[in-house]
Amino acid sequence: MFLALKEIRKEKLRSSLIIAMIVLISYLIFILTSLALGLARQNTAALNSWGIDNVTLNANANVDMRQSLLTKAQAGTLSADEAYIGQASVVAKAKGHDNESAVFIGLDATQFVAKTVKLTSGHRPQTAHQVVADTAFEQEGYKLGDKVKLNADKTAYTIVGFTDNAKMNIAPVIYGKLAAWRTLKNLMPGPIASAVVSKDADYKASSDALTTYKLKTFINKLPGYSAQNMTFELMIGFLMVISLIVIAVFLYILTMQKLPNYAVMRVQGVPSGVLVRATLAQSVLLVGAGLVLGTLLTVVTAVAMPASVPMAFDVPILAGAAGLLVVMALLGGLIPVRAVLRVDPVSVIGG
Repeated sequence: MFLALKEIRKEKLRSSLIIAMIVLISYLIFILTSLALGLARQNTAALNSWGIDNVTLNANANVDMRQSLLTKAQAGTLSADEAYIGQASVVAKAKGHDNESAVFIGLDATQFVAKTVKLTSGHRPQTAHQVVADTAFEQEGYKLGDKVKLNADKTAYTIVGFTDNAKMNIAPVIYGKLAAWRTLKNLMPGPIASAVVSKDADYKASSDALTTYKLKTFINKLPGYSAQNMTFELMIGFLMVISLIVIAVFLYILTMQKLPNYAVMRVQGVPSGVLVRATLAQSVLLVGAGLVLGTLLTVVTAVAMPASVPMAFDVPILAGAAGLLVVMALLGGLIPVRAVLRVDPVSVIGG
């Protein structure tokens, strides 16, 4: 470690360049990871908040709640662990506000999902034309008591409450009554919900017209969800490989320039293991310094980032990404080790 610190102090410019590269790479990895997490959670925040294990849809709905309709006969009798869900895509319109695309979720007030919705202010809907909206509407200037029109429905809906982390398909959720959902969907008598959700992991649909999916399966089938996550994973993976290459190239150049010094040390009886450990320690120290600065930049970004930006700064996951960068540093440090082990004092000094 002493030898590694001494080398870093001696090569201040080169070491600073490596640290600067690590700062940029780590900062970019942290930001991309946070953005990927934020977008993923905005796809599923509402679903996860309900505490459900599975979703039952019409068998012909192609695992899409928006395309699913269930009748009372198909759904059968529900227990306390099951609940009806009605989903409809809507556009919220109000004077003085831009139109807002949202997801309307119709609920039965007596069932468990309606009771799990945690309010930040206001109260739960008591009539068909009262709704609870995600705090994204509050951030856009909406207040309790404001009226909004949804799609072509001429009757305005009154916002009586706000709830946090209510997002689905990266759109804010508006909770209301199932009766309002049927109105917004322009349904004839018959369908009573889009889906049945259950907290019972063993729940299965009693009708052949319905199919029950595990929550994870349903989430992976959300439009664009899997493709979005794979894109971010590939980008982060490429950045990890780039960090490995950058560290390896810089350390290799530094090592080759220091071979005469290493040759002298070998003549003086310094074991090759000491030189190898110094090389690895140098790579870890450089990456560690870069990670500290990259983390500070990420913290500043998290504080300055407006709430409307879909980013989630999850400390354990970001720590895992930092750990991977340290592993990349160790791997990069191993590449010049061979040159250290094979250095011939006679040929190097004599040359």
